[in-house]
This record gives sequence, C-alpha cells and structure tokens, in this order.
Amino acid sequence: MIEFAAVRKEYPDGTVAVEDFSLVVPSHAVVVLVGSSGCGKTTLLRMVNRMVDPTSGTVSIDGDDVRAMDKVQLRRSIGYVLQAGGLLPHRTVADNVATVPVLEGANRREARRAALGLLERVGLDPALGDRYPLQLSGGQQQRVGVARALAADPNILLMDEPFGAVDPIVRDQLQEEMRTLQRELGKTILFVTHDIDEAFALGDEVLVLRKGAEIAQRGTPAEILAHPADEFVSRFVGAGTARRTLSVREVDGRRIVVDGDDRPTGVLAE
Repeated sequence: MIEFAAVRKEYPDGTVAVEDFSLVVPSHAVVVLVGSSGCGKTTLLRMVNRMVDPTSGTVSIDGDDVRAMDKVQLRRSIGYVLQAGGLLPHRTVADNVATVPVLEGANRREARRAALGLLERVGLDPALGDRYPLQLSGGQQQRVGVARALAADPNILLMDEPFGAVDPIVRDQLQEEMRTLQRELGKTILFVTHDIDEAFALGDEVLVLRKGAEIAQRGTPAEILAHPADEFVSRFVGAGTARRTLSVREVDGRRIVVDGDDRPTGVLAE
C-alpha cells in the first residue's frame, strides 16, 4: 500500500508543483493519475521512490515513511518504467533486464536466464536478449522497460507515461499486455498519463488532477464517465461528445456500435 498524506512540493523559485495531496493506493490495484502537463502527476510518482522529496507531508509504503529508507535500496525494490524506456544503450537487452538482480548479488548466468524468461513474458522473442536497445523498435524497447521493472519481482510498479512515445496500434497492444500481466501478477501500480482513454482502459481507479495536483474527481472509469464532478472534468473526459455518445444499430444481422457521428466503433458480441 502506498499512502500520500498532506503532501506538498514547492521548489526554491516558489513554484508549487503539488499543493496538498492525500491518497491511499491499495495493494494490488492499478491507480491512474491523469491530467494535463504540469499538473504535478509525475512529481507525485517520483516522490514514491524518492527521486523527489516533498517539502512537507509524508509518503509511506505499508506504513513506513520512505524518507527513513535508504534511497538506493528503496529504488531497487520498486519497478520504474519511463516513457523513453531509460535503457542503457551500451548494454544488451538481457543485461538491461538483469541490472537490478545483479546489483543485488544474483548470479549473472541465473539473472540472464531469468531475464530471457521475462522477455518472453512481455511478448518478446528471447533471442532479442543479445541485441542492443537501439536495434529494437520503440514498442520493443518499452516491453524491455517493463521486463526490467519486473526483474526484481517488486510489489510496486511506478509507470510514467510508459506508452506515450509509440504509435496507437503498438500502444493498444502494450496496454492489453499490461492488463494481462496485472491479472497474472497482481502488482500495486501507480500509473501516470495525460491520455484519459488510457486511464480508463487501465485504471481500477482514476484521479483527474488539476494544477497543483488538486483532485478534481476520483472514482472508477464508469463512475467518472457517468457523473463528471464539474465542467472541468466533463471537458477533460469528453463527456457528451460524439465519441463518447454511443448507440447500437443493426447491419446485415450484426449489432454495430456507433458514435454520435454515426461512425462504427465496434461490434457487440453475440
């Protein structure tokens, strides 16, 4: 469990990134922070592994204040996936994935064998383990980033716009793979995105944030869509727009879902 208690972050120039933020992220849940650039969502994420320390308030994991923990050990115990992958370009894919286990004292050969298994788990051919990051596509690099985050079998995954730099088709595939992994592994995931569709696709719970990490609304995707808290949330999630206004019509005996502009968006299962 991750808990933010009255967290504030103010920088020396007077900029307030986070005003007063409190949240409990339940164990084994996917909680998504969504908002426009500059609203403080990445700052919150980075407080969990102490890449940013709050000016006031506390962040704790299972009741323990992270400021009392050794930074290095804390970061090695938490999986962290970045938008750009963050892979080491001079090391092979397998060595990238095995980085933390080796640093923690694992046998290199065993760590490499486990890394190849993780590549397969995230949808990659283990033969890619001998390649270097620049020899992979963007989508493949993101999968390697997820595998590396899982290598130490952390309880917590922090994911900062991890699929934002890939094309829409690959992004959909990565999201589906993440849902599958979460069903299998049941991690505690704090996920940051600016894309409300991605937030709704992945989150057990979604927080729509205003500037300063003010919570405009918190709830399940269905709750937020059904009852936007105010005009800000309504605009952000696109409530009432053509793409959110769906209906069903029959075409050649099949029930087709169409949006408010009568464009097909899917087919109802029989």
